[in-house]
Amino acid sequence: MINRERLEKHIEELSQFGMQSSGGINRFSFTEEEAKANEYIKQRMEEAGLTVSFDAVGNVIGELQGTEEKAPIMIGSHIDTVPHGGKFDGALGVLAAIEVAHSLKDQGIQLKSPLKIVSFKDEEGTRFGFGLLGSRAVAGILKEEELEGRDDQGITLKEAMIQNGYDPKKISEAKVREVAAYLELHIEQGKVLENENVPVGIVTGIAGPSWKEITVRGLSEHAGATPMPIRQDALVAASEMILKIEQIAFNYKDAVATVGKLQVKPNGVNVIPGEVTFSLDVRDLDNERCAKIVNEISEMIQEVSQKRGVQSEITELQTVSSVQADAGMQAMIKEAIVSKGIKPISLVSGAGHDAMNLARICPMGMIFVRSKDGISHNPLEYTSMDDCEIATNVLFDTLVRLDRSI
Repeated sequence: MINRERLEKHIEELSQFGMQSSGGINRFSFTEEEAKANEYIKQRMEEAGLTVSFDAVGNVIGELQGTEEKAPIMIGSHIDTVPHGGKFDGALGVLAAIEVAHSLKDQGIQLKSPLKIVSFKDEEGTRFGFGLLGSRAVAGILKEEELEGRDDQGITLKEAMIQNGYDPKKISEAKVREVAAYLELHIEQGKVLENENVPVGIVTGIAGPSWKEITVRGLSEHAGATPMPIRQDALVAASEMILKIEQIAFNYKDAVATVGKLQVKPNGVNVIPGEVTFSLDVRDLDNERCAKIVNEISEMIQEVSQKRGVQSEITELQTVSSVQADAGMQAMIKEAIVSKGIKPISLVSGAGHDAMNLARICPMGMIFVRSKDGISHNPLEYTSMDDCEIATNVLFDTLVRLDRSI
């Protein structure tokens, strides 16, 4: 059994790094708040008996030797947040993994396999519009040319890395050569488990996100002196595009499409908008269908641009393929859940996770924890300590089962 009080204490303490007066948390990559939180994670890992290091992109890695020379089992998640995020998204997975290490130590249990606990760098992609940075690097698929995304101050991801002592030319050194399996615990961020009245569930697969940035260029003119029929209003054009993006997504049963960021220039009350930039996030568990949706949206954007006399440009930010969880690991998670008298529920993750990239190099399994009202990426995000305790015990049991099977 894990130590509930210790886990709860760590959740509350970590939440203070980046805490805002609104009650939300701002903990973005390569910031002072994140650096302090990483140091906190390092200290908790060391207390659990782990040897801790930072890799070439800033992932925090705690290692525990096994009794046999085997490929390591890896468990983890992330601690960065979205703007005004909650205290459980990602952070629970990292702290639950550390609690598992603590509990192994408390109970004198030695795994056959080495264990690596990872707090992955920049899963959310909030600051630079490019997420899953740390897990990409660990999987060996991160490229230097992908580090050109800029934050709101114009600083590139590459520049931020250099400012924090990391060499973008050495990102390949973060690649892990050998992993036996990867296991991640994460809050559901949806309502399936709540509707089923169960605290934990088994993830069968993860829908991959396709992120784009669309820039629409019209003509900035005086709002009072330019007649309606001859305007080239970039915001009106973008608005039509955004409405049609929603309509296109509705045509596909399990797809979702979201515009979450919008920038208007020159942003004056009496000036016709001359340039608008907005984000696009498309997700579907079927990779081919996701690509089809993106192509349909791209064609629509060109049609609207032509009709309204504006220019548009679509920039690829990132596309992550959907993945399936390993069947054997799903079975182990199910066994751990059933052993606690809980009904096993399987579900798909519509949100992206670091597990997506680890699935490229090893078997992957995920445990979901119930989210109250399905709320996430919000200060109201909440998972009860009862559920956190149950889920962390499921993580512990699954790890032990996995170690015995390898």
